[in-house]
Amino acid sequence: MTEGYTPAEQAAMLRALELAATPGVPLGPNPRVGCVLLDDDGRIIAEGYHRGAGTPHAEADALASAGDAARGTTAVVTLEPCNHTGRTGPCSEALIAAGVRRVLFAQGDPNPIAAGGAERLRAAGIEVASGLGNEEARALNQVWTFAVEHERPFVTWKFATTLDGRSAAADGTSRWVSGMASRRDTHRLRALCDVMLVGTNTVALDNPRLTVRDHDDQDVDLQPLRVVMGERDLDPSHRIFDEAADSLHLRTRDPRAALARLFALDKRHVFLEGGPTLAAAFLQADLIDEVVVYVAPLLLGSGASAVADLGITTMSDARRLEVSDVSVLPPAEDGQTDVRLMLRPTKGSI
Repeated sequence: MTEGYTPAEQAAMLRALELAATPGVPLGPNPRVGCVLLDDDGRIIAEGYHRGAGTPHAEADALASAGDAARGTTAVVTLEPCNHTGRTGPCSEALIAAGVRRVLFAQGDPNPIAAGGAERLRAAGIEVASGLGNEEARALNQVWTFAVEHERPFVTWKFATTLDGRSAAADGTSRWVSGMASRRDTHRLRALCDVMLVGTNTVALDNPRLTVRDHDDQDVDLQPLRVVMGERDLDPSHRIFDEAADSLHLRTRDPRAALARLFALDKRHVFLEGGPTLAAAFLQADLIDEVVVYVAPLLLGSGASAVADLGITTMSDARRLEVSDVSVLPPAEDGQTDVRLMLRPTKGSI
């Protein structure tokens, strides 16, 4: 991957990836992008990164810092410079106007609306190369890339279960199956998404807040959109409709229709925390992309299953998943030790 690139360019790409991953950037429809400008001696002239929708793109941020010194430089960028006008102007035109000599980008832009920057740069006589850091850049923007390529949000399904596969006891109580460490880890994962999604049953029975909270159980500043899906009327006094975060009631039982609406609202990552009925609906529609399971060292023997009936009657039809990570979470104040499984559907299985 590094063949043909100087050590300075390789180091600059690593730095651009670091900039792109800067903490605190709000989630939204845009990818995370970093940019580094190098002079002919491989020295860094300026750096920049994108800080969220409506703010300057990484290239514009770096060019603004460099000023006239940008002329003749090599721009090392984690994503192909855009070639369209949205809330900001095309980065390809900004690089041309600044007199940049060469552009090196990691990942091609999968968005057909914004793509074409490389061609525009070449047409203006700028040398363009791509591929260095491509895998790292795609990993950084995995969810955004998936959403753009599939024209729907990436869906992470999270649930907690006992050792015998129960999400609630026979009397309906479910607090708490998972331990405190798992619940804190769930808030960390919630913060990586821009939609929290549950069904009307969950709202009616559990009355969840669906906010991201810190270790002191206080709401953080940046909150995902809280979405409830289903046709049932709900009491507006439910906590999901309070002022802690924005909320939306999608009056549909169709997972595809729900995701289409959310994609149209520029949402790219859905965190599915609904009950077994909603989970089964998404599974049967082949719309689960990642599964996070907290397995608690508990046995109930009866009670609600973690997922509703999938119509499976024989082992050969079982839905199969591939384990990508297994972690034993250290116990918190309650002393409970849970195991977290991270899984991906096996191709053609879900």
